Amino acid sequence: MKIHLIDGHFESRETIELLTQLVHVKIKFQESKITAASVEEDIKMREKRIKELQKELFEVRQFVAQNHAEIALTGTIELHVL
Repeated sequence: MKIHLIDGHFESRETIELLTQLVHVKIKFQESKITAASVEEDIKMREKRIKELQKELFEVRQFVAQNHAEIALTGTIELHVL
């Protein structure tokens, strides 16, 4: 099963706004799991992932700022039963 989350062309400002909101939702999710987590290893893994997301968002913002053109975004989430 797939969810086609994003598929379109966006202005630079819209691209940054959309990606920032998506990343912030993922960061908030990770933060909520940290407060409920009791295992230190799990907490460290989630903190590491938050830092990675923040770094990636910073890099995306720089990329978009350097390319003042319309940006094509495509994002699909695939669900697999394990």
